[in-house]
Amino acid sequence: MQTTINLDEVLLNEAFQLTNLTNQEELINLALQELVRARRKKNLLDLAGQIRLAPDFDHKALRATRHVAD
Repeated sequence: MQTTINLDEVLLNEAFQLTNLTNQEELINLALQELVRARRKKNLLDLAGQIRLAPDFDHKALRATRHVAD
């Protein structure tokens, strides 16, 4: 998808220096990926303490079976 946007040149140059990328498309895609990852992580952290597991749920047993399938 092609879009025309105005970007802060100082911020853009700093992002290029930090990533060693040379292409604006790659830089914008990386920025979007990191934004999505950060927001998903924040949303998960917001759920902390809100999820109640069944009293008989055995997380250690679940963890042990996860490696058997690999």
